[in-house]
Amino acid sequence: MIDFEVAYQLFLVVFLGALIGLEREAKKKAAGVQTYSLVALGSCFFTILSFEMVRVFFKNSDVIFDPLRVVQSVAIGIGFIGAGAIFSQKGEIVGLTTAAGLWVVAAIGMAVGVRLYFLSTVVTFLTLLIFSGLGWIELKIFGNEK
Repeated sequence: MIDFEVAYQLFLVVFLGALIGLEREAKKKAAGVQTYSLVALGSCFFTILSFEMVRVFFKNSDVIFDPLRVVQSVAIGIGFIGAGAIFSQKGEIVGLTTAAGLWVVAAIGMAVGVRLYFLSTVVTFLTLLIFSGLGWIELKIFGNEK
């Protein structure tokens, strides 16, 4: 992989994560621009590393690398971060949407890592639509923000 493309991937994924983080900052949520950008960047970089290790070490038949294990590892890792975002406050569960958003941002990062740029951008904007549009609908129908 060309270093320029890797740099492009990393800048793109930080931008996509930051877009979602900005929406969360606007709603005064605990996880914002930095958190969403870092989760996207980390998952993208782990994905790039895993595919590069396959490429570099594939020549040696004694070494076996399965890049799909990275998907599993990122999912498990983001589960721990998400679990830390969820807590009970005054009898209500808080942070589920934040945890779900971080989970999606990790998937966006992995998608950019495998060069699925258009798909990553579509998922970013769908996530923003869900956070903004569906949040607004919930507020109007149920009268309180979830």
